[in-house]
Amino acid sequence: MAYAIARIKKLKRSNLAGSEAHTARQRETPNADSDKQNIRFIGTNNPTLSLDQLVMEKIGEQKRKIRPDAVYCTEILLTASPEYFRPNCPTQAGYYEQDKVDSWLSASKQWLDSRYGSRIVRAELHLDEATPHIHAYFVPLDEKGQLRAKHFFDGRLKMRQFQDSYSEATEHLGLERGIKGSRAQHQEIKDFYSIVNAGIEPDSSLTQLQLQAKAADRDRAQAKKQQMEATAKTLAVENELFDRRIKELEAQVAFWQQQTQQLRDLALEDVAWELGLNYDQQRWRGHGHIINIDGSKFYDFAPEHSKGSGGAIDLVMHVNQCNFRQAVVWLDERFGSAGVERAALAHVKNRAADIIQTEPRPQFTPPVEDKANWSAVEHYLNQFRGIRSDCIQMLYNQGLVYADDKQNAVFVMRNLDGQRNGAFLRGIRGENNSFKGYSKGTKRSDSWFYFHLGGKANDKTSTAILCKSPIDAISRAMLEYLIRGDVPPERTVYMAIDDIKSLPLERLQKVPNILVAFGNDKSSDAAAQRVLELMPQSQIKKSKASDWNQQLLDYGRQLSRQHQQQQEQDDELSL
Repeated sequence: MAYAIARIKKLKRSNLAGSEAHTARQRETPNADSDKQNIRFIGTNNPTLSLDQLVMEKIGEQKRKIRPDAVYCTEILLTASPEYFRPNCPTQAGYYEQDKVDSWLSASKQWLDSRYGSRIVRAELHLDEATPHIHAYFVPLDEKGQLRAKHFFDGRLKMRQFQDSYSEATEHLGLERGIKGSRAQHQEIKDFYSIVNAGIEPDSSLTQLQLQAKAADRDRAQAKKQQMEATAKTLAVENELFDRRIKELEAQVAFWQQQTQQLRDLALEDVAWELGLNYDQQRWRGHGHIINIDGSKFYDFAPEHSKGSGGAIDLVMHVNQCNFRQAVVWLDERFGSAGVERAALAHVKNRAADIIQTEPRPQFTPPVEDKANWSAVEHYLNQFRGIRSDCIQMLYNQGLVYADDKQNAVFVMRNLDGQRNGAFLRGIRGENNSFKGYSKGTKRSDSWFYFHLGGKANDKTSTAILCKSPIDAISRAMLEYLIRGDVPPERTVYMAIDDIKSLPLERLQKVPNILVAFGNDKSSDAAAQRVLELMPQSQIKKSKASDWNQQLLDYGRQLSRQHQQQQEQDDELSL
């Protein structure tokens, strides 16, 4: 006789990834046949979401805070004893009769749907192991939508109801339920053993035919006993392999959690800033994302990216659309050894050395230049920003400014050794275009828009003028040129610094003269004061207008008026 089998395993949130790694075959499973295909029949509408994401999305907002040790999900294992799937050869692991599997799968699906409905977020049929079985993930939400695993599986009575329910759903297949309350035997086992062990004693009251019939019963019971013992051995081997794999996965998950927890503890605001996102209207925006950060959690409100998660690694994976290994390398690349120490990441770096050493370093890919759009960008910088054509052409020839295929002005950002590590984009297409932001992959803490004027190329930098944007830096240089009538006599670097976080302190401290020219508003004043604290040799220079570009435009109009007045005076004298 074949039996229906239903088991459960309660999963805390920290267990979800390990369970998924086995059931979704994300890691190698030694006892699985890779030539056989498993079937996911629930959860196929969102295949890219992890089990953790599916569960958290299902749980949603809770009225009360979820306890750290709460059961977030219950893994339900459904199967039947091998003799059901392969009646003629129950010990032949891996073989099954397709019609038997189809009937059982249909009944199990119907049971899951009627008993748990949409609270089953994923279910998979495994055909690559010894005996077909189902792994279903149930989020234990009660009628009020609250997370309450005890409501469903607390105590022997509820577990008995769980077993009874599945047995009733599959009894039409000829599957039976084991002895209620027994952990070791099913209903039929005791009966078979009683027949086998009873033996046949001579009894003069029995006829020959009756003796033969009783002997036949004993032989059938003996054969059934041997069959069941063989099945039990097969199941014991399967269970041993399964338990061993669970322990391996749990150890691996614990290992990775220990290594990555401190990386995940990095301040998400710092990570978002490095990703090229800008804080505006209480959200971090950029690259099509609108992200809210709350402590170690984040949620993306952009419709095309809508999801939430937690930790620095997940945030990098989400924004950069990369895998776990690439996210670890990205964090190491951005925060460096000092940042790693600051966040107590040294232990993680040592443990993750194989990833950092073997994974290719991400290379910044500049936006593709579109020369057909250059005239529009040049017109914008000249006519709307008041920058002289010869200055624009100089920056263009140096490869510091060009146009991309979206008609953005691209301001190339380099590290202090001249390597291109990023780009700042400014939209110019259409009226009132306010788009600006960093090209994806920009290393904001190790790249700047800057250019040199005055002196010789191999001279040491005498003066550094820090402005808040590329256009402001160019405008400041233009103003000095217009007022002085020539380039600075000594080597001067004009650099765009939009945040104190990206200040190259080590290099700037070697420059004797630093002019902090961030603009003329409260936020600029605060940032300038902070630079003054860090580098006492610096001086603050405020623009007369709201920023240096506006001052350049005002100065240009002033020169134009003076020129017009002079022309009118010359015309009067000529009369």
